[in-house]
Amino acid sequence: MNFWLKTANVNRALECLNYGIFEGIISNPGDVKPAWISRTRSSRRKIMIRRYLVGAMLVIVSGGLLLAQQSEITFKSIELSEGLYMLQGEGGFAGGNLGLLTGSDGVILIDDALEPLAKKVINAVETHSKAPVDFVINTHVHGDHVGGNAALHKSGATIITHDNIRNRMVADNATKEALPQVTFSDAVTFHLNGHTAHVFHVPHAHTDGDAVIHFPEVNVIHSGDILFNGLFPFIDLDFGGSVSGYITAQEKILSMSDADTKIISGHGPMASKGDLQSAHDMLIDALARVKKLVDAGKSEDDILAENPLASYHDDWNWGFITTERMTRTLYRSLTRNN
Repeated sequence: MNFWLKTANVNRALECLNYGIFEGIISNPGDVKPAWISRTRSSRRKIMIRRYLVGAMLVIVSGGLLLAQQSEITFKSIELSEGLYMLQGEGGFAGGNLGLLTGSDGVILIDDALEPLAKKVINAVETHSKAPVDFVINTHVHGDHVGGNAALHKSGATIITHDNIRNRMVADNATKEALPQVTFSDAVTFHLNGHTAHVFHVPHAHTDGDAVIHFPEVNVIHSGDILFNGLFPFIDLDFGGSVSGYITAQEKILSMSDADTKIISGHGPMASKGDLQSAHDMLIDALARVKKLVDAGKSEDDILAENPLASYHDDWNWGFITTERMTRTLYRSLTRNN
């Protein structure tokens, strides 16, 4: 079984088991953590027990589900401007939303989905460009955004990421083909096909290696996972993310946006400034609700029992980041330095 099939889906299955959402392995969106992302949460022991009890079953079941589903997954494209597209998986969980810039100067792909779907990603690019991908920009390190790196690099693409992404991948023994060849600490700018693509780092947000890509001439922004459109966000505290940094990153994107801005969200449909504003306002308020209870001396269990995010449940809860898990993330963020 290949690396990404084994890690992206078995660990996703274990994650789902831990939160009681096994049915969400494929059908629900969300970040997939590869095996080389460490687990430090208190539930590690339960996860390890489940590995021994059901590990073999998960390899067969989750792997089989994805193999069966691959024939059903396609990538639809939405043209945002001449030569600039959003690619979004349909028919199952394909990973994060992709950005694509084509033209005679070169081809840029933003993120590259799950490894088993790399060929489908390449095929989707080929519907818009006779030339292969020249550059891949990874918005962060999670496996549903970097899974196609090796295949794209083998086809001639240069992988570009923030420094922290490469550092983490090297430390965790990612394959040479999957590693970025070019990294940056703050920002890098492409000038291709009549477009400016400004790639800049937003620190300690979704992870510690996030990048946002701004196409100012056409008012398009790829947010990476700084926006889960219409969903509670996954803020990976174990991988350098923070709630405060996530909010700051959203505010940075909001400051660059207007009513006509098109935002390629990390997950969910194409977004507007209004969609991002709603997600930002929800998170600000949710954090304040949990902080009020933390300041009152409530324990994590007490806060969960009070369910301070109940009014957001119907609109924002989903299979991977449930209302309970969002509450736990906010609590942990507020208390982890105490």
